[in-house]
Amino acid sequence: MTQPRDNPTRREWLRRTFTGSSLAALGALGCGQGESSSASRALPETSFDFTQQSAALQSDEVVRSACQFCNSLCGMDVHLRAGQVIDIRGIDSDPVQSGQLCVKGPMMAELLYNERRITKPLRRISGEKGDPESKFEPVSWDEALDTIANRLLNLRDAGEAHTIVSRTSGRLPRGIGSLIHRMFTMLGSPNDTDVGPVCNDAGGNALAMTLGLGNFTNGYGIDPTTGQEDLGSAKMFLFFGTNQAETHPVTFAHLLREREKSEATLVVIDPRSTPTTSFADVHLKPKPHTDMALAWGMIGTILEKQLYDRRHVEQWVVGFDELAQHVKQQGYNAAWAAEVCDVPEEAIERLAEIYATSKPAAIFCNAGISHQMSAFDTYRVITFLAAITGNIGVPGGGCNFMHNTWPGGLNLPKLESATPKITEMAMPVGPDWFAESILNARPYRMKALIAMGNPLLSSANSTKVAEAFQELEFFVYTGLFMEESAWYADIILPVPSGLEVAGVYMRRDDRAIRWQEAAAPRRGGCKPDWEIWIDLAHALARNDSQQPATYWTDAFPVDWKDYGNLWTTFVRHTPGMQGMTVERLRNRSTPLQWPCPSEDHAGVSTLYLDHPSWYEAASSLGHPGRRFLTPSGKIEIYTEAIEKRLAPSGHAALPYFYTHPDVTGGLPTIEKKLRLIANPIHPHAMAEVAERVSTTEPNSEFPLMGIIGRPSVVHFAGMTQWTPTGKQRNGVRLIQIHPEVAQIQGITEGDTVIVESPRGSVEGRALLWEGIRPDTIFVPNTFGPFQAVGDQFGVPRYQVANHLLDDRQYDNLSGQQAYKCFACRIRKGKASS
Repeated sequence: MTQPRDNPTRREWLRRTFTGSSLAALGALGCGQGESSSASRALPETSFDFTQQSAALQSDEVVRSACQFCNSLCGMDVHLRAGQVIDIRGIDSDPVQSGQLCVKGPMMAELLYNERRITKPLRRISGEKGDPESKFEPVSWDEALDTIANRLLNLRDAGEAHTIVSRTSGRLPRGIGSLIHRMFTMLGSPNDTDVGPVCNDAGGNALAMTLGLGNFTNGYGIDPTTGQEDLGSAKMFLFFGTNQAETHPVTFAHLLREREKSEATLVVIDPRSTPTTSFADVHLKPKPHTDMALAWGMIGTILEKQLYDRRHVEQWVVGFDELAQHVKQQGYNAAWAAEVCDVPEEAIERLAEIYATSKPAAIFCNAGISHQMSAFDTYRVITFLAAITGNIGVPGGGCNFMHNTWPGGLNLPKLESATPKITEMAMPVGPDWFAESILNARPYRMKALIAMGNPLLSSANSTKVAEAFQELEFFVYTGLFMEESAWYADIILPVPSGLEVAGVYMRRDDRAIRWQEAAAPRRGGCKPDWEIWIDLAHALARNDSQQPATYWTDAFPVDWKDYGNLWTTFVRHTPGMQGMTVERLRNRSTPLQWPCPSEDHAGVSTLYLDHPSWYEAASSLGHPGRRFLTPSGKIEIYTEAIEKRLAPSGHAALPYFYTHPDVTGGLPTIEKKLRLIANPIHPHAMAEVAERVSTTEPNSEFPLMGIIGRPSVVHFAGMTQWTPTGKQRNGVRLIQIHPEVAQIQGITEGDTVIVESPRGSVEGRALLWEGIRPDTIFVPNTFGPFQAVGDQFGVPRYQVANHLLDDRQYDNLSGQQAYKCFACRIRKGKASS
């Protein structure tokens, strides 16, 4: 039986997370560790590195690049010898990164040199969609793009442009969505969709409604405005549903280093023990999907004990009186929250007191909140918590909700030609609506999809999605490998790995932008995504019988294929970006934070800071003289306009508590109605109407609550599952189960186990873990049945974990799927051969 370890030293954790992992990854490349690498600096003094004086292992070129596996996007110095990558090291000159990389950084080279890469465009020639025996043949880029162009034009000419859909992914360089939106506008389709609903859109949606911008409010490192640490200056860190030691290890290490100086309190709210909770002063384990109740209970305590920041509230908050009345009428207090969440009442009261009196205090949230069917409303309530305690617009505070998209979009020049009138609204946001559209023609049947990711791995109820993709008329997949989705495609387009391209990447949490250079030539015939979309526009020009060629070519000039030119265009036309030039980014060793309105502006770390630097940035965004970028210029908890905006969708400015119907305890939930309306936070798209109802106990046949999440620090999404290091170190799906439940089921450590939900089952190995709630099962995701790289290590090819989820249970506003709760049971399976 595995037990969670308590409070490893920071040095021990750093060595385990960065050093040990990097050693393994570099070993997979056949590389040694140099004295100046992040890993060797953390090694004990008794270690010897015999690579340092090796003539063969000295680099003859070093290229500044960046890791693109997770949202931290760490800077990397890629060391080459004779054109080959021989070492990858973290950047010492970035004080946040402090020379460190986690295990994933060196794995970037395993994408570059991976023998399973797709390097030529492919066309389906035989086989049913999804059949691993399907056959594809290489074709030229012109032939592939002409095929796509003709299918899109045929749909447009038939009056069905709205059935053309795109789906982006987190691997894309910044600005690809802008190119896609431009093309879809010119075709007449409203359905260029973003990956955000799979990741973390809900937090941005809630922040935008409440504060004005949908972004992480504070930054890592020194704020150039104040000359002081921003997030590192917090006196308290409150982590709601975020395991940063495994999801953001480098930036989390920065917070730990600063915490050693400040002695800040760390409180983590998570149903299971993780590497992050091992550093916590307090760890609360609520039931899955009850974080909104916990936040309301904290607010109730703060109001009751008058711990709110009266001066801040009076000057900068709209709707405080309505909030207080709502909390009193609904009985939202610590006792009520304790019963809902199954945590001690006194723990909630004490947590509220610590948060309200620790100034400043920073809240962090991630997928643990985003992946709830109440995501938008939960984020709103958490924002209220920060607002009434004066923790917004101050260094070391804020609502730091992990996000994955560019802040506010990247603008291109206005189109000169008239474009078709878009007569249909977009489908409800989120790629999990695709199956509903294809199978049930609701609100209409989508007929063509271009996907830059792997929806067969990431979508809820993936079996239903697979059935839909078998019926999809035309599907284009762009990617590096023959992932699950690729086997359903008609055309496959190869893209380069991150080390093969120059461009801009963003530490997406705190809006920090860095430039990277290409460290290696592109493999085979790969093209980066921006070139693909520009070349597709020129293929449309060759094949369009209704519009002159210039309709397309003028809108997508060839010189944009140089990413530097494309970025310069974005800078010229996007508010708040005029200071983020290619030259400036190239010359920096640290990222530059948006907004940055001029070349002599330092960039913004703390949004909404009462300081001339912020007001200059706010003015560049179209809000002169305003601190908060809302209609009132203040933090808006409740206004009649917000209430009117949300009410038709079944939501309210002051949310009422509800949760997933599979959460035990007979708690309120919501039901979706068949009626579709305009989405109040995405008005171009439709949304189902929700209705709050009382719920009954979940099906007694499935008494446990399952949550799905990242396997470990080794993995990010599906890409790392295609690396030798990823499969060697964490290629077995380890399902966390409490020893009490295991004993009842006759399960022992390492047994093959089967987790079942009403939609099907998945297999893995039992990891008996005292750190998880007894009523909860943790199932790692990102494993899939086509991940052939694991065969060499003898690890199984697993069914997709999201196969277990009910796709009907999602946030109808943000489109976020409820990956963090599903009714399930577990049993012992047959021993693996």
